[in-house]
Amino acid sequence: MSFTLAIVGRPNVGKSTLFNRLVGKRLALVDDRPGVTRDLREGAARLGDLRFAVVDSAGLELEEGDSLKGRMRKLTERAVDSADVCLFVIDARMGVTPADEIFADILRRRARHVILAANKAEGAAAEGGVIEGWSLGLGEPVALSAEHGIGMDELYHRLRPLAADFEARAEETAPETDIDVSDDAHAPDHTPTDARPLQVAVIGRPNAGKSTLVNAILGTDRLLTGPEAGITRDAISIRTDWRETPMRIFDTAGMRKRARVQDKIEKLSVADGLRAVRFAEVVVVLLDAEIPFETQDLRIADFAESEGRAVVVAVNKWDLEPEKQARVKDLKLQFEKLLPQLKGAPLVTVSARTGKGLDRLHAAILRAHEVWNRRVTTAKLNQWLAAMIEAHPPPAPGGRRIKLRYITQAKTRPPGFVIMCSNPDDLPKSYTRYLVGGLREAFDMPGTPIRVFMRSQADRNPYKDRKKVGPSRLRKHIEGRRD
Repeated sequence: MSFTLAIVGRPNVGKSTLFNRLVGKRLALVDDRPGVTRDLREGAARLGDLRFAVVDSAGLELEEGDSLKGRMRKLTERAVDSADVCLFVIDARMGVTPADEIFADILRRRARHVILAANKAEGAAAEGGVIEGWSLGLGEPVALSAEHGIGMDELYHRLRPLAADFEARAEETAPETDIDVSDDAHAPDHTPTDARPLQVAVIGRPNAGKSTLVNAILGTDRLLTGPEAGITRDAISIRTDWRETPMRIFDTAGMRKRARVQDKIEKLSVADGLRAVRFAEVVVVLLDAEIPFETQDLRIADFAESEGRAVVVAVNKWDLEPEKQARVKDLKLQFEKLLPQLKGAPLVTVSARTGKGLDRLHAAILRAHEVWNRRVTTAKLNQWLAAMIEAHPPPAPGGRRIKLRYITQAKTRPPGFVIMCSNPDDLPKSYTRYLVGGLREAFDMPGTPIRVFMRSQADRNPYKDRKKVGPSRLRKHIEGRRD
């Protein structure tokens, strides 16, 4: 999905009906009464060949403050701020109302792109309302009927040019991952540049000090901080040159256990943080020195590893730790025990408040990025594989020994290897873990995710699926060719 479309407008103009039309399902409640929708509802939309995320919002109200309608308006305004395109829906039968004019002014100031849609436009009675839409100053209205599917082709043609721009933007900002490699000497250079800066996401539990750390890196109070947990809600991307290294740093919202996340805004914030991890090359998992390696910390680190991102673990608030040397030793032991899949990943102690340890964090990020791009020649890999097999031969389930024939590196970012062998389905996972550990140690790849894929050479046999030909059938075939 290349972009996000937020459907906004007054209550009871048909936003939820249009949402259901775009997602192809009756996900949102629809009723003649206004104000049925209160929360933001997200769905996967499909319009022709376009695929995008669509958000159904509560009706825009004129009320503000902490009342229910005021909170609903804040939630809708947040959807406007975060969406790539806003579809502003008015009621073509009623025409433009004073509230529509107020909300149009808000959208002009806050939204990136606005498309005006005059809904309920079926019939001659709606023609006047469609024409009135021009007065809002948002361009030509799209006359449509969400109930009957009228005007969806026009909406497609209005979205198509924007979608092309967003697809190009996504290709530019998304990191290259799972890159096919060979033994060529001309390997691609992934050194961070101004055009493609190193993308780093800072994630962790609430109140771990993520925004304070990013401010310390930037050298200015760019982000709102404070003692309260949960101040940051959006994943904020900031471009900077940190110690002469071009970087784009994502500050994310704190991630609590799923069972504790009840508020809709917090759910959206966590989802935004997870998307930031997917756009990152290196993920800094920030821990609180007072309560490190809680269950949620482990889940966050495991998610970053499962996404194939290079991981750096940073322990914040180190200035408050009295017994530093003993504490570091204890933390490293806990790390190796609780996160064996990230064995050898950098563990750095920092103080976001005082700025101490930031030089070590910078070096650890560059080191993790370099390992994430590591390439090993096939010759060295096969020498290593022979030594590993000699030290610990693979098992022989059912009396048939599994033969590991050769290995090659197929991908980088993260490193991925393919081993050709017999009966790959019978090879236990423990032996694969043994090989992954050997790769880390032999080729200096600590901490980075390593993917090992077992393949059978039988899959390359061109005669595998051909029928067997008996002697009599073969004789007839030969005689037929002589005739």
